[in-house]
Amino acid sequence: MHDRTDAAPSPGPLSDDPAVLRAVAEQVAHEAAAHLRSLPPPRLPSGGDVEGAVRTKSSPTDVVTAADEAVEALIRARLAQLRPGEHVFGEEDGGDAARARWVVDPIDGTVNYLYGIPAYSISVAAVQHGESLAGVVVDPVSGCTWSAARGGGATLDGRPLSVTAATDLAQSLVATGFSYRAERRARQARMVAGMLPRVRDIRRAGSSALDVCAVATGRLDGYVEHGLSWYDWAASGLIAAEAGAVVRVPGPPGATAPDDGLGAEAILVATPGIADALAELAREQGAAEV
Repeated sequence: MHDRTDAAPSPGPLSDDPAVLRAVAEQVAHEAAAHLRSLPPPRLPSGGDVEGAVRTKSSPTDVVTAADEAVEALIRARLAQLRPGEHVFGEEDGGDAARARWVVDPIDGTVNYLYGIPAYSISVAAVQHGESLAGVVVDPVSGCTWSAARGGGATLDGRPLSVTAATDLAQSLVATGFSYRAERRARQARMVAGMLPRVRDIRRAGSSALDVCAVATGRLDGYVEHGLSWYDWAASGLIAAEAGAVVRVPGPPGATAPDDGLGAEAILVATPGIADALAELAREQGAAEV
């Protein structure tokens, strides 16, 4: 487990060095994970409202728990202490994306958290002009920590990461995820159904950050999904890229997405040997319309 409370290295006031930002992100993410573990878990009674779910967002199934809000509040408070004056863009409390230095997802995989499924994560990324400079993803259950700094490589618990050497899409394990909105979920299901016979198999864990980190770790060969937000991939996307993956993301809010036929809201992360083939398969199966 990684419950670090020591002060982050500080070679100078508010350094822009990606290694320094990475150290701050690691410290804050570890503290957030420890805080989440200390909170009473939400309960799912048989019938009635979920205890611990405080509101919904895009649909009745897209819930926000008291833990989401508590973890984000702690992250914001610690960043204000360690990096005073820097703007935070978070999933729960939002913010000005154009001014963001930090992009935060307090619990990615909230539904898993609600149901006691041990597949959720905390993401903290440092950005500059919309580009990730450092990123950390922590699994609060296992304590595993994925970390990267731009130009400095990616690690899992300090061990360097690299993607698989897969070159045959038919033998590749690919992950995906689904929207909380029923109409988009149906379109995603049709795309995935068309892709399934052309790959080794499909996985759906419920935390996009963990899936993208799994590509970085070599546990998956590729990942494709539509409709994610900046806080979902700001940290994990950098980790995958620094591990050698091809990473296609829509960009931060307000950015112009790549015009490549995958759809404006698509994220695709893959080992280089299958990236082009995976993208082409997604296009063939209607990715642009998802």
